Amino acid sequence: MFGDMMGMMNKIKETQQKVEDTKQRLDTVLIDESSNDNKLKVTITANRTIKNIDIDDDLLEDKEMLEDYLVLTLNKAIEQASKVNEHELAAVAKEGMPNIPGMDMFK
Repeated sequence: MFGDMMGMMNKIKETQQKVEDTKQRLDTVLIDESSNDNKLKVTITANRTIKNIDIDDDLLEDKEMLEDYLVLTLNKAIEQASKVNEHELAAVAKEGMPNIPGMDMFK
C-alpha cells in the first residue's frame, strides 16, 4: 500500500517538474498576429508576454485608430497564445495523472 502511495507521490512530483519545464519552454514559443490589413503586427510568447509590436506609420497619425488596432490585434494574439498554453499544459498534466479509480476526469 505504501509502495503505491510513494509511487503516486513520485509521479506527482515528476509531473510538477514537467509542468514547470513546459512553462519555461512556452517562453520560447512565439505567436505572430497582425491586423487584417497588416498595419499592426504583434509577437507574443505562448506565456502571453509581448515580445514585439510593429506599427505602420499611417496608424501613428490617428491615436484612436491605433488604440483600436492594438486592442483588437493584441486580443487575437492573446487568445491564440492561451490556446497553445492550455493545450500544452493540459497534455503534460494528463500524462502525469496517476491511475486512481474513479478519477478519470482528465481522460
